[in-house]
Amino acid sequence: MVKNVAVIGAGISGLVAIKSCLEEGLEPICFERSDDIGGLWRFSDNMEDGRASIYKSLVTNVCKEIMCLSDFPMPEDFPNFLPHHKFFEYCRMYAEHFKLVKYIRFKTKVINVQRKSDFSVTGQWVIETNCDGKTESAIFDAVMICTGQHEQPVFPLDSFSGIKKFKGQIMHCREYKRPVGFDGKQVLIVGMGNSGVDIATELCTKAAKVYLSTRSGVWVLRRLGEGGYPWDLHFITRFKSWIRTTAPPSIARWLLKKYMNEQFNHHFYGIQPEGIMWKEPLVNEELPSRILTGTIVIKPGVKEFTETSVCFEDGTRVDNLDVVIFATGYQFSFPFLEKSVIKVDDSKGFLYKKVIPVNLQKPTLAVIGLVLPIGPIMVLAELQSRWATRLFKGLIKMPTDKDKSQDLARDEKLRRKWFATAKDNSRRTEYTKYLDDLASQIGAKPNIFKMFLTDPVLATKVLFGPCNSYQYRLTGPGMWPGAREAIITQWKRIKKPLLTRVVEDDSHLPLTLHRWFIWFVVLLGAVWVMA
Repeated sequence: MVKNVAVIGAGISGLVAIKSCLEEGLEPICFERSDDIGGLWRFSDNMEDGRASIYKSLVTNVCKEIMCLSDFPMPEDFPNFLPHHKFFEYCRMYAEHFKLVKYIRFKTKVINVQRKSDFSVTGQWVIETNCDGKTESAIFDAVMICTGQHEQPVFPLDSFSGIKKFKGQIMHCREYKRPVGFDGKQVLIVGMGNSGVDIATELCTKAAKVYLSTRSGVWVLRRLGEGGYPWDLHFITRFKSWIRTTAPPSIARWLLKKYMNEQFNHHFYGIQPEGIMWKEPLVNEELPSRILTGTIVIKPGVKEFTETSVCFEDGTRVDNLDVVIFATGYQFSFPFLEKSVIKVDDSKGFLYKKVIPVNLQKPTLAVIGLVLPIGPIMVLAELQSRWATRLFKGLIKMPTDKDKSQDLARDEKLRRKWFATAKDNSRRTEYTKYLDDLASQIGAKPNIFKMFLTDPVLATKVLFGPCNSYQYRLTGPGMWPGAREAIITQWKRIKKPLLTRVVEDDSHLPLTLHRWFIWFVVLLGAVWVMA
């Protein structure tokens, strides 16, 4: 019987793991190697070993109503997209409100996690920690790993011919903090993910020129979406998720391509992804204008470096290059964990429900937040934690090995359908479908058909409105009485920080009979399909 649980890491995933343990009557102890909570979201001018590193200008890519946790709405005066220090403030508010800090042991590094000798019977773990030079061991009934996936940088220097000859500055984006020391320099950024593009659009205001190299291109979304609202309020909805996942892959990809190019013509700007493989988009509104002004130049993949220049795959060359920044991502690892516990297969998958190691005899170890959705990881991490703690207690049953294999095969098939490949992408998932899958096992998935009969106003907002975490507190275990009110009032919280100068609103014209009829037909069709 699981009682005491070790939580490794006190970032946002660690905090929701602690709270989920408490909700289920478990006894968590969280080990955090630094001296504070927040993980990734706690900015420091210095890089810290074993902790994710961010730059000073980092802003969230999803809005506050989509990324907030399920029973703790963000203050209405918070901006819709949060600078890192505001989200860190939210983390602290969350920890204080639910009294989580007392369960955390700071400045305590986890050195070793291994199965107890009688693991096949007890499912217990032996955890070795170090605090101020003192090593201790303790036995836990279960473990939740919440260390994130942005600690270990991918720095593939050996993959770039001539890089060792280059005499300029070489760094990984993990080292970048501010646009200081780049004045008048020519900078090459290799890689076009969120960090690479954010750094490029910031550096180009100081550097002489910024070159952005990408082999495959990328889709770019602006934070400013339909009607001036945050982009994700209309993109991350149940109804649109249903369209994307049920339509034939070619149609779904065409719709997404059309949506992305409505932002701006990606082909014209030289960044449209090639082929049919679908890569999650990045969010940045400055990139197109910086390309138009010539302060950022898009280049293809790098062929080779010389002492002072770089040659690209299309035969072009940039001389007098001063700085190369590798924005080549991160890889995940569990250096403290017994090697045979997790056998990584990033194509077929290695975690049941992207949480539990598939080959583990007893399901008493959970990996939280190791996912790559088009949506906020912290919301998935919260539901993963709720699911895992109920699994620990035996309230959710693990399937047989055969059924687990079939589940992984289904996930691989869906990834191949949605993303056109299943290679090296086991962490990717369709956001709403994955949430619903976990919630259905918890007993917290909203029944939209029943809701239309009992509360049609709420049902309409749940089906067509933003798919946020409050929806998974409307019913079942962990039900929160404030969930309905949070959903109904979310648009008020979205508008509040913008009301710094109130003007008369004359945009709300009455709906015509024709528009009401179309809305009614769509509503009936959606209810029938979702039922």
